[in-house]
Amino acid sequence: MLRQLALADMGAAAQVHRIAFDQAMPWLVGLHTPDEDRWFYRERVFATCRVWGCFDGDVLSGIIAFREGWIEQLYVLPAAQGRGAGTELLDVAKRACKRLELWTFQRNARARRFYEARGFTLVEQTDGARNEEREPDARYVWVRPPA
Repeated sequence: MLRQLALADMGAAAQVHRIAFDQAMPWLVGLHTPDEDRWFYRERVFATCRVWGCFDGDVLSGIIAFREGWIEQLYVLPAAQGRGAGTELLDVAKRACKRLELWTFQRNARARRFYEARGFTLVEQTDGARNEEREPDARYVWVRPPA
């Protein structure tokens, strides 16, 4: 089940982010505390983005946060990966926007394959000097095909 999330869901969304992030990029584990994650979701993500969640029963299993033209966050719990949750969440943003961009880390090969398989094109790679992790990243763009 998909639904737009409310600020009351902020803690669960931050937890999904942390679990999925740490599993996908273990070399960056410990970058932020759970309190910092909740602050970030409350003050930055929910304040500037539309946030949607995918649920397995009552459990939040994936999230997407997007604003016009940008996907800011997309995370799915490891146990729920490979079952379509990420694609369903991505489709919410694709229906809402004609064009989307996102950043992912170059070393996150699984994410890169996921986006490329769903029509995103690599347009830029950086040395990571502009992100807080100092991790080389990659920018992808998707444009809705003409009807």
